[in-house]
Amino acid sequence: MEYRLLGNSGLRVSELCFGAGTFGRNSEFFKEWGLMEGDAAKRIVDLCVDAGINFFDTADVYSDGESEKVLGESIRHLDRGQLVIGTKATFRLGKGINDAGQSRHHLIRSIEGSLKRLGTDYIDVYYMHEVDAMTPIEETLYTLNRAVEEGKIRYIGCSNFSGWQLMKSLSISERYGWAKYVVQQSYYSLIGRDFEWELMPLGQSEKVGTAVWSPLGWARLTGKYSRNKPKPTTSRLNDEKMIAAGPKVADEHLYNVVDAIEAIAQETGKSVPEVSLNWLLQRPTVSTIIIGGRSEEQLKQNFKAVGWKLTPEQMTKLDEASKVIAAYPYWHQRQFPERNHDLL
Repeated sequence: MEYRLLGNSGLRVSELCFGAGTFGRNSEFFKEWGLMEGDAAKRIVDLCVDAGINFFDTADVYSDGESEKVLGESIRHLDRGQLVIGTKATFRLGKGINDAGQSRHHLIRSIEGSLKRLGTDYIDVYYMHEVDAMTPIEETLYTLNRAVEEGKIRYIGCSNFSGWQLMKSLSISERYGWAKYVVQQSYYSLIGRDFEWELMPLGQSEKVGTAVWSPLGWARLTGKYSRNKPKPTTSRLNDEKMIAAGPKVADEHLYNVVDAIEAIAQETGKSVPEVSLNWLLQRPTVSTIIIGGRSEEQLKQNFKAVGWKLTPEQMTKLDEASKVIAAYPYWHQRQFPERNHDLL
């Protein structure tokens, strides 16, 4: 297992991060991934640690706080100082008028709630889970900076921000000398490369690391989907709510990408998920990839994505097969590589 710096920080995290969205039993949304607790969850954590994973990801909203509780219970027998725990706040957790967002009021309560559920004195990486357009950015960043100064949070990150929203946040932190976002948790995959248009160049310029969520394209790159295979009967993509909540991918584009992945999988003796994850691990700004698994077998399969590298030629084949026309102004800028080579 390789360990990488988390953006512009001195914190080293494993290149694979375990996402504990499947921990707990209170979520209609996450039941499609498979829910677990007790000894089963502890076993999963131990498998991760044995494989060299030190980074674990959760959120207050996952299973209404149960994910944090189960994760906290599952790491209790381990050396807390050797683990990196990330959690998040922003989405609604409660029925009160102020039980959502990034106000000082909500964040203070959210931090205390997560610390209690996790059973820890500090959170290593605390993410803003989504944009809150109603709260001044200064209010959010001031509150996070105070939590860092108090030792309740070690580092801060954001998730699902646009480029201008992240850049504005970094500028405000710079102006006041507050803690900066060192990592963005973003959707990125071989069938979802919008991240490269703006957020990746921003990450390169400002040294913001990336924690990739849904690296297998909302389960489309698990090896179950291809041009010549019938759609699996047991899949989250059979649920209309799950489809609506996730990224949209045209079938023909998916099949073209999977064709290329399968060809390289055959060359390398690897699986479709292994090739898909390995491609991500070689992309700029990627600090870690968040993986999961409904079972020990699935989890161990994901472990096989590390310890080897696709060749430059194989990377190029995947790049070509998965590229799409960029949105404006990026398609225009890319026509002039003499001055905009770094944007390509």
